Parts: sequence; C-alpha cells; structure tokens
Amino acid sequence: MTPILILAAGLSSRMRGRDKLAETVDGVPLLTRIAGAAVASGEPVHVALPALDHPRARLLDGLDVVRLVLPGSADGMGGTLRDGVKALPEAARLLVLLADLPLIGPDEIAAVLAAPSAAPHALIWRGAAADGTPGHPILFDGSLRPGFARLGGDDGAKAVVAAHRDRTHLVPLPGRAATLDLDTPEAWAAFRSGSAPET
Repeated sequence: MTPILILAAGLSSRMRGRDKLAETVDGVPLLTRIAGAAVASGEPVHVALPALDHPRARLLDGLDVVRLVLPGSADGMGGTLRDGVKALPEAARLLVLLADLPLIGPDEIAAVLAAPSAAPHALIWRGAAADGTPGHPILFDGSLRPGFARLGGDDGAKAVVAAHRDRTHLVPLPGRAATLDLDTPEAWAAFRSGSAPET
C-alpha cells in the first residue's frame, strides 16, 4: 500500500475569482481528472480540501477518496503537507501529488509509483520533465515522515527534498507533464490555445 495525498486546499488566488481546480481539461474538471488518475492506481487516495462544503468537494463525488480538511492548510502548503502526511496510514512509502497539473494522468502516476524497483536505494523518487527539470508527483520513503512534522509556510516539502537531494531519483515523464501548472486565467487560455505557458 502506498497512500496518495493530493494537495487541493489552496486558494487559487492568482485566478481572480475563478477556481483553477474547477477548470476543465478535455471536458473534465481538473480536480476530478487528477483524483480519478490517482484512484486508477489502486492505492488509497486522500485529498486535502479547504472545507467539506467547498465546491471542490463536489468535484470528488463518485470517486473513492478520503476527504481531508486540515487546520495546517491555513499556514500554506507546508502546513497542509504537515497535517496531511500525519493523517495518512503508515506505509513503506507515500506519494504527494499536486492537484493543478493538467498533463498528469494514470500512466505518469504509475511510473513514479514503480520507480523504487529501478532505484531501490533512493529515498525520494520524483517525476521530472523530459528535459530533466524536477517536478511532480513525488514519492517519499516512509522513513522521511518525521521531516514533514516540521513543515510550515508556503515552501511545501522543499526542506525534506533538499535534505535528501543525494538520494533522489528522477523519473522522466513525457514532455512537461511533471512541471506544467496553470495558475492564472492567461495560463489557462494559452494552454487551451495550444501554446502552453512557461510556468
């Protein structure tokens, strides 16, 4: 078992009133799409949300996921990770998945989950763009869980990743699947026009 934590508790503050996780990709809301891709892995999926009555919660209807509302989310992504990882069941590894990556699908998640078989001595297995730029998803060895307890602010898991850079294995994913996120209306417009923004 490898629990998956999807980070979907952010405010979409750069979207000027729109919710990026409700924007559609191939007719499917982004959060629905990425949660469905995670569920397809067969692993238990936990989704951090702003609130149980938030509109995003309805985007998960029909999907076998655990919905989490975490006090630490008020402290930024680091707080969400701190409380979210604490809420996950104990396991040999855990996968952290951002909810705003429109090109991540079941194949990309499966590739990162399978990476320990190719690099068994690593502690972190991280999706990367085709050009080698590190991105997401990120699979963490369970021994790293104590490091998440110290996270806070908006830096996410950077401290955990930096502390184990020498034992990080990059997993090449197609194109910019691991790195393309869409945080503004202009970025979404460019994505839909076929000219993916450089983010």
